[in-house]
Amino acid sequence: MSARQGGFTLIELVIVIVILGLLAATALPRFIDITTDARIASVQGLAGGLRGAASLAKAEFMINGSVGGNISMDGTPVAVNNSGYPTGGSAGGIVNAMQGIDGYTPSGTDPTTVFEPTNGGNSTCRATYNANFGSVAVLSTGC
Repeated sequence: MSARQGGFTLIELVIVIVILGLLAATALPRFIDITTDARIASVQGLAGGLRGAASLAKAEFMINGSVGGNISMDGTPVAVNNSGYPTGGSAGGIVNAMQGIDGYTPSGTDPTTVFEPTNGGNSTCRATYNANFGSVAVLSTGC
């Protein structure tokens, strides 16, 4: 009786490595596009924050019976229009109401403010705030 040693041949190991390489090559592109998905989620999150800030400013405006001008949100002055929504533009209104827009660059003039991601924002990847209605539109086709 002779004892036979078991194991894998070199050819079998090479075939397994080639198969694993092919599987990795087909799965890798699915995970590479995570940046786009993250940027879309970030823009949608910012839009939710803009809606929340506009609603809170409107509530503060209504509670105090203001007629426009400035309200105070956590000690931060926020410029509001006669409807009670934070004004647009790059400072004073919705930007102050947000109290933090890290990673975004605001631009525009009242009543519209456009927020584009600092890293990868463009005309098809942004959130737009309209002070007339307190509304927010998201465009994320080019993120």
